[in-house]
Amino acid sequence: MEIRCYEPDDLPALYDICLRTGDSGADATGQFADPKLLGEAYAAPYAAHNPSLISVAVDEDGVAGYIIGCLDTLTFEDWCRREWWPPLRERYPEPADDDASRDARIIRMFYAPDRPWPRPYLDPPATHPSHLHIDLLPHAQGHGLGRRLMDRLLDQLAVFGSPGVHLGVSARNSQAIGFYQRIGFTPLLVEPPADRKPTGHVLGLTLPR
Repeated sequence: MEIRCYEPDDLPALYDICLRTGDSGADATGQFADPKLLGEAYAAPYAAHNPSLISVAVDEDGVAGYIIGCLDTLTFEDWCRREWWPPLRERYPEPADDDASRDARIIRMFYAPDRPWPRPYLDPPATHPSHLHIDLLPHAQGHGLGRRLMDRLLDQLAVFGSPGVHLGVSARNSQAIGFYQRIGFTPLLVEPPADRKPTGHVLGLTLPR
């Protein structure tokens, strides 16, 4: 399987893989009325903002996985507020307060995308300003591709001068948590609000200077 730089024609595959791994690593197909919603939040904005930090794994059937990087989280979030979320608000009306569907939970991000609790690892001088998403279809897992994709992105981020990278992972995705821990990611201190029960972990890795 080949690993290469992202190309614009790969965008539909990013949407597809984001959905097919969107249930804590399992297939979320059929869980959304609009199958593009997960990709609109977690894949496509990165391709529009900085595609140079996306790499894909390709086999004879096409793109089977990707890693998406973001050099500076706060800069990216500011760009999303100005450029990415407003057009999505025009396409997706804000859900009613009593709408508990999965579509509604994603659409609410378009209207209030900022995290509701402190992120000390992003406070200046940020220790882990970069972040990433990595997703592989089942048939591409277990062949060392995840490690190769991760090494490629971590090298890029280090060259750009990032001191560290973080990621979020569902508490239910034990396979992914183990993978990240083997690479060297460790928990970052995050204090959620008293009325919010944590459903995942934030892990971080310090990058070499």
